[in-house]
Amino acid sequence: METGKKNYKANYLKFSLALILCLIVRLIPFRAPNVEPILGAMMPVSRAYGAFLGFSFAVLSILLYDIISGTLGVQTFFTTFAYGALGLWAASYFKKDKLVRKEDGENKWSYVRFAVIGTLFFDAVTGLTVGPLFYDQPFISSLLGQIPFTLLHLLGNTALAFVLSPAIYNYLVRKKKPRPIPFISLLNNPKAI
Repeated sequence: METGKKNYKANYLKFSLALILCLIVRLIPFRAPNVEPILGAMMPVSRAYGAFLGFSFAVLSILLYDIISGTLGVQTFFTTFAYGALGLWAASYFKKDKLVRKEDGENKWSYVRFAVIGTLFFDAVTGLTVGPLFYDQPFISSLLGQIPFTLLHLLGNTALAFVLSPAIYNYLVRKKKPRPIPFISLLNNPKAI
């Protein structure tokens, strides 16, 4: 079976740990703005476990952070929608991407490409809608203000996609190796002979 098309059995403990670690990183005070691990973690979750858990990871990442930080508001709807759509899209993208389906299954550039496209989609959906629609911000101001924001977001997401996403994917799909049985134990076990 091709690696890019395989969905692994979901390990909800690993899923939860990835979600909690993502939340903890986002709660770190005084970190660089827009350097967030959501997309970098959501891509391998979608790739390994499929569209539903990729969508769930993205939506829960936004909702839990906004609830804990007390920032729940109209922007939560837009960011939840945008990241949820990316979670669904990532599952489809990584099934079809030819570079991911290579024998080793790990091509960092596939994650980087998706991070660039996903970041541009996310920033367009969230940055160019919330201000003009709900806060009477002129569209041109929103667009011009979005440029440096998106550049920093692209830098953070592509770096995390290159370094973090392959590591998370390997963590999610790694299975416990069976412990070797010592030869002496085999001899003492009459059922083994």
